[in-house]
Amino acid sequence: MSPAAEGIRVAVPGFGDLHITHVVLDYNGTVADRGILLPGVAERIRRLCAAVRVHVVTADTFGTVRAELGSALAGELASGALSVDVLPQACERSGMDEAQAKIAMLESIGAERCAAVGNGRNDALMLRGAALGLCVMGREGCGPAALAAADIVTSSIHDALDLLLDGACIRATLRV
Repeated sequence: MSPAAEGIRVAVPGFGDLHITHVVLDYNGTVADRGILLPGVAERIRRLCAAVRVHVVTADTFGTVRAELGSALAGELASGALSVDVLPQACERSGMDEAQAKIAMLESIGAERCAAVGNGRNDALMLRGAALGLCVMGREGCGPAALAAADIVTSSIHDALDLLLDGACIRATLRV
């Protein structure tokens, strides 16, 4: 069985057993600041890609996501361990808004096996619908709806990704 098939397994007393096989990341405000991937994020995403499939979803406000991720994570993109979904095209095709498009994508890959990470109002449905929702309160702040929808709130994307890379920290934060 490949490492990506193993996923992230965490038994959390009072919360349940998590088996995460997909991680869905919002881009701007979460893993990037004003369209530029934050330092240290690519290395953590690369490590996550060894265990799960990573999906980046974005409205691509600054038009940089493909260049940024293509430069920093070309191997992961080429192998299919990392994918990028630019939402305006999906929204035009489906007639959904960004929040609806994010939850639809999450449900299409199996929300019960997903961790979702975001910060914006349009991430709230995705955070609530995922098996594990992480809200990042970074430089852009976070929308109150995202904050309320999350299972865990972190002060940086680095902390959120590190939690996913170390299941013991998830257990420590969520157990009863």
